[in-house]
Amino acid sequence: MASDDRREHFRTAMSAKVKVSHEQQGEFLFSTRDISDGGVFIVVDAEPFAPELGDKVKVQVQGLPVPAPELCMVVVRKTIDGFGLQFDESVN
Repeated sequence: MASDDRREHFRTAMSAKVKVSHEQQGEFLFSTRDISDGGVFIVVDAEPFAPELGDKVKVQVQGLPVPAPELCMVVVRKTIDGFGLQFDESVN
């Protein structure tokens, strides 16, 4: 990895549908781009989802045979195509 890369965890490419719930903005359905032990990157296309860095969201994987748990996450990165979410260790 590059010396300016501050990531602590190895990323694995993974495309999955996730429901993201934000207290003020509501619920959205997004795809993931990658996942790691520390978090997940969600791809946001034309959806009007614009959280601030530090906002807390709940994330639930969709399409499984049984309901997946809702995990609390924090918005830690914003790019032109989506958001990096980190698992909120203080809650999970």
